[in-house]
Amino acid sequence: MRHTDIVIAGGGLAGSTAAAMLARDGFRVVLVDPHPVYPPDLRCEKLDGPQVAILRRTGLADAVLRAGTFDGGCWVARFGRVIEKRGGDQYGILYDDLVNTIRAEIPDSAEIVNAKVNSIANGDDRQTVTLSTGEAISARLVIVANGLNVGLRHGLGMTREDVSPCHSITIAFDLKPIGRSHFDFPAMTYYPKRASDRMAYITLFPIGATMRANFMVYRDMEDPWLSEMRHRPTQALFALMPALRRIAGEAEVVGPVKIRPADLYVTRGHGQPGVVLVGDAFGTSCPAAGTGTSKVFTDVERLCNVYVPQWFASEGMGVEKIGAFYADPVKTACDRHSFEKAFTLRSMSIDQGLTWRARRWSRFLGRLAIGAVRRGVSAAPMEGPARDGVAARERAAAHLSLHQR
Repeated sequence: MRHTDIVIAGGGLAGSTAAAMLARDGFRVVLVDPHPVYPPDLRCEKLDGPQVAILRRTGLADAVLRAGTFDGGCWVARFGRVIEKRGGDQYGILYDDLVNTIRAEIPDSAEIVNAKVNSIANGDDRQTVTLSTGEAISARLVIVANGLNVGLRHGLGMTREDVSPCHSITIAFDLKPIGRSHFDFPAMTYYPKRASDRMAYITLFPIGATMRANFMVYRDMEDPWLSEMRHRPTQALFALMPALRRIAGEAEVVGPVKIRPADLYVTRGHGQPGVVLVGDAFGTSCPAAGTGTSKVFTDVERLCNVYVPQWFASEGMGVEKIGAFYADPVKTACDRHSFEKAFTLRSMSIDQGLTWRARRWSRFLGRLAIGAVRRGVSAAPMEGPARDGVAARERAAAHLSLHQR
């Protein structure tokens, strides 16, 4: 039987990030995943400023940002009109490119085994991991990062508690301008005019030379409108949002339309020795709320930077050690924020009650005022050092954007 420090089950975003961080810090790591190269998968397709800030604490930000596309700015549209044009802080990157970029940062000292973890026999000292190849590996710690696959967790006596089945649906596709080479906006987030549209928003952002669309809706998978989006996507898109065509100009959906429902669930019975869950293995988030990547990076950053070094400094891997990670105040605050935002955004988007209608109008007026202030500031004449300073910042931003592209 092979012996190592840590086995990581699953080589998606959470598992690959953990493998890169822990191997870099000198731990003997075996990453188990069936895919030599991570395949296309509809998940996170962009990173915002706060997510990049967490990513920097993993030490992997430079490589990821080089592979991403900086948006350079974003238009915000509500109730069919552009109300704000703000600076950009987002990087577009397809999920498989993100994972494979991070995998390339895993040191050669780590071993990657292309297989599946079939079972885990855990205890207070060492854990035995059995692979689909029949091989068994002994490790002090097993990190379960296999996402939505519940088989391993069920084998350990853990259970899945569904909180909100099909909480939201993500639709992703490329949007191409007609009759011109590019859109007028660098990126755009368009919010619906009516709660009856049953959508949270559509966000358009660049990945390379392509304008990517992530469309977040609240519908049943049997909804006939989803069939329209699959088979006649351009017509279905602009029939639901005619004002989007006026703002964006003539455009068409190109390439495949990917549709992915998201269930909100949490894992129970996770407090066990020698095994720790991260990312979706612990609990899912709503893609519309945009908190999933934050949860993954927060889980892995806290686990690898704080708890694994502490745990390996003494003998044993009992429940009390593992429990300290689940009780971490940064992690619990992130989990709570993600959960609350999922339901708040859904109600803000589709709830017909007077309270939520008032909140939608309040948000619209607030953003309208912010946009007006920004337009006024940008239009105000500047002199001397202030003007020179803005020009210098603009030149630096342009240089940075060109370098990152």
